[in-house]
Amino acid sequence: MTRLAVGLSVAAVAATALAQAPANPPVRLRGTVEKLDGQNLTVKDRSGQSMNVKLADNFVVVGIFKGSVADIASGKFIGTTTVGERDGALVAQEVHIFPENMRGTGEGHYDWDLKPESKMTNANVANIVSVANDRVMTVQYKGGEKKILVTKDTVVVTYAPVDKSELKPGARVFLVAQKQPDGSLTAARVNVGMKGQTPPM
Repeated sequence: MTRLAVGLSVAAVAATALAQAPANPPVRLRGTVEKLDGQNLTVKDRSGQSMNVKLADNFVVVGIFKGSVADIASGKFIGTTTVGERDGALVAQEVHIFPENMRGTGEGHYDWDLKPESKMTNANVANIVSVANDRVMTVQYKGGEKKILVTKDTVVVTYAPVDKSELKPGARVFLVAQKQPDGSLTAARVNVGMKGQTPPM
């Protein structure tokens, strides 16, 4: 199994764990890199606190690249963060277009912590309909489906593997860490914004 495949498999397990809301949920860390020393990553989070994360021996770095609404198509597996509703559809703040080998990652519809009242829906795009300047996606996941409104303000991103050298000071990152019994944090994957892109989620 390739290094990326291993990392994506770990990511899929982590995302599934999020959907199942375990008693000791993973820590979602958003911020900027202060330093990477071997496998020890220091991140300044959104509150300004420095957080130390021990990365796995085979940790993977995935680049987040700017996408467009045109990249969203029927049959794609996507993740979307939504806040509120309009005309019977959830309003998308972000759409993450997953590569095919991440299909099924975190599948479902559940609470999220990006903003108050935000939700995450990871699902397959069944169809897309244009409505004025917006688009309405019907997405389907095991046990249900949702209508998602994609507007001109919706952030769309795609994923691709990148070298760990991208984890340089100031790089914007998002990662899902596991808290250990001693309070330390560990992670197997780091998402990093590329070309000025801030990782959504």
